[in-house]
Amino acid sequence: MTTDRNVDPEPPEPNADSDRTLDSDRISDASAFLSALRLSDSFLPVGGYTASYGLEQYINEDRIEDGDDLRELIAAYLRRVVGPCETVALANAHAASAAGDLEALLAVDERLHAVTMPREFRESSTKAGAKLCELLAETDTKDGAEGSDETESDGSDLESAFADAVAADETPCHYPVAFGVVAQARGLSRREACLAHAHSFVTGLLGAAQRLGRFGHTEIQSALAALEPAITAVCERHVDDEPDAMVSFAPLAEIMGMRHERAGRRLFMS
Repeated sequence: MTTDRNVDPEPPEPNADSDRTLDSDRISDASAFLSALRLSDSFLPVGGYTASYGLEQYINEDRIEDGDDLRELIAAYLRRVVGPCETVALANAHAASAAGDLEALLAVDERLHAVTMPREFRESSTKAGAKLCELLAETDTKDGAEGSDETESDGSDLESAFADAVAADETPCHYPVAFGVVAQARGLSRREACLAHAHSFVTGLLGAAQRLGRFGHTEIQSALAALEPAITAVCERHVDDEPDAMVSFAPLAEIMGMRHERAGRRLFMS
């Protein structure tokens, strides 16, 4: 005699809508991840390879002797500039993009411009930001944004409005601000966007140090690995800060940047 316990349960009916939703989520996650890789890659032609943010002057004045000095300097940049200044700007630009709030976005851009002291640092940042907007306008289609949810559509619309404001010379267009806008429009979370930007900043400085001829590939990779906890820590600490908390306090780095403006021998723009 067969009992209910001996009968194999019938498999549930396949749910086509559920399968499509899962596939869509996977595609969205993959697209956001690939966007993060693209935006944080030195291959991105926005002029980042021309900036050393004063690092060249440190090396010219023999203030960096070995890999330990280099790691300590970049960690200080993270704690005093990238975290409390650029990460705050990026996170709030991302939030403004998600909310479709152009006024708030422009206010973040102005605040970042005001707290960035060395002229070369401001010029490097605004040129890279404008180039990022220009590049993505030329290369990226909006097909991925069309048909997506309302938040993503708002981000795409604000990206266009921000690009118009930049073209009209109504806003400085600092790179962290532009980065936050385009990252949000492409599905990155605030935390992911901040991590991608901080990683890009660190690899940019390490690449500059290598091109200046003082460090080899292995030493640079060791420095990058050692700096990963600092990258994560500054992003976690500042990702939720309000715009009025945006501040940069790195007096010696700023002095190096100002001296670099008048240096007779320069490989980098800043």
